[in-house]
Amino acid sequence: MEQGTKTLKYNEVWIAQRADPYVYRSGDGKYYFTASLPDYNGIALRCANSLEELPDAEEKMVWEKHESGPMSFHIWAPELHYLFGKWYLYFAAGEKDAIWNIRPYVLECQGENPMEDEWVEMGKMQCADVDEFSFRAFSLDATIFENKGKYYYIWAEKVGVGRQISNLYIAEMESAYKLKTVQVLLTTPDYDWERKGFWVNEGPAVLKRNGKVFVTFSASDTGVNYCMGMLSIDENGDMLDPAQWSKKRYPVLASDDSVGIYGPGHNSFTKDNEGNDILVFHARTETEIVGNPLYNPNRHAMLMKFEWNDEGEPVFHF
Repeated sequence: MEQGTKTLKYNEVWIAQRADPYVYRSGDGKYYFTASLPDYNGIALRCANSLEELPDAEEKMVWEKHESGPMSFHIWAPELHYLFGKWYLYFAAGEKDAIWNIRPYVLECQGENPMEDEWVEMGKMQCADVDEFSFRAFSLDATIFENKGKYYYIWAEKVGVGRQISNLYIAEMESAYKLKTVQVLLTTPDYDWERKGFWVNEGPAVLKRNGKVFVTFSASDTGVNYCMGMLSIDENGDMLDPAQWSKKRYPVLASDDSVGIYGPGHNSFTKDNEGNDILVFHARTETEIVGNPLYNPNRHAMLMKFEWNDEGEPVFHF
């Protein structure tokens, strides 16, 4: 596939040193890209007319971390969404004096151009009034999807004592920055491939097709053990009934020596200009990580063209 002189290549570095990549394709066909920056110091956006053009598109910092207090450290995994008639950025952040006090926050754009118009802080994401649990502990990686006219918010939150467990939760949204319902546990690390290094389910991403809603997620620690799992539910089902969700027994994407890709995960979904389904994910190209994996910048954004099997499920392979 070519756009001008550029050719889109798959399963190799697309945008270097950009973890947790998120691509949003707007109704006018523009592609927006955001990701965790290597210094975790703010939120940057790129905009282009194609996936091919995004690597060379100007990266504009639209919001920078605070000097102290909330939103002053570990600015992680931003996502751009258009809902309730406005643009929003969802991200997680800690505090300079308490760096692991990670919580979800929301920015609202004051105009129709997310690249140029002002972004205003809406504060921490609010849980439902009767919810005594959500966002009380380490919470991050929020994503949003619409189904049957309702918006749903999925996020990762740690529970327990000692080495805490990261689960995924879901709730219906009342507004762009407040939940309507109490949290429902969507998935917890049940299997060995979700428990390597740490017990982790995080980084949810939503894909809708063939009458189903699919949620991919990332599991285990952020090195070579990082991999993708998948949940699904009928689009006519009750999104808030965990019994109606089905979880794949094995990861749907994992490290592969044959192609030199390690720790694939924290993905998003989009389509190219020809309508092909594209998985956007980050991965490493080496097995040996220098220093703390969290601060090693060599998680790179990559693309994968994927297909669908006879059961109507997405199939991911390098």
